[in-house]
Amino acid sequence: MLVHPLESDSFAANCYLVASETTHRGFIIDPGVKAERILAAVDELKWSIVAIALTHAHLDHFSGLDIVRATTKAPFAAFGSADSPAPAQPRLIIPGLTFTPYRLPFPPDRALKDGDILGVDDLQLTVLHVPGHSADSLCFYGHGVVFSGDTLLRRAIGKALPGLFPGHDHRQLLASIRQKLLTLPDDTIVYPGHGAPTTIGEEKRLNPMLQS
Repeated sequence: MLVHPLESDSFAANCYLVASETTHRGFIIDPGVKAERILAAVDELKWSIVAIALTHAHLDHFSGLDIVRATTKAPFAAFGSADSPAPAQPRLIIPGLTFTPYRLPFPPDRALKDGDILGVDDLQLTVLHVPGHSADSLCFYGHGVVFSGDTLLRRAIGKALPGLFPGHDHRQLLASIRQKLLTLPDDTIVYPGHGAPTTIGEEKRLNPMLQS
């Protein structure tokens, strides 16, 4: 598996271009970087994008989705209920924010659930539903790596702020991490939604949020 990371300028969120080593066909995971940068990287790598996948529907992870989807013609996949209606008057972390940063602009072409396979050619990623940071949070695991979104970060875990965004639940987040991620092999590389890569083994030993 080939992995090419991109970091956004505004929210420091990671976007990952992932492809088969043999066919150079693959996916875009979390197009939260400027669409022009994503498309330029795809062109430079000469990869063929067959799907766009979201770890969760927060704006910093899908802000480039519309343009990237229209340009690549690739279907996009997200958790099955990621397009559920937002509260009428959601409280927002950023004062003056005029949009709801957790709602997709359109329903996913493919609704993902726990245990599904996101695959092309010899590239096969298993979908893990990991609610807690958000109700729709997913991780994608395979080939010795896991794309963890904002569920598990290097020496940290995702924010869980009840009442500010729907689906935030700290206890559920910890349960998801322990049941779905810490059970993976210690040498599994973690590609998080923000920050540098890590491994499952490192986070077991060194992540202060997981020591209790």
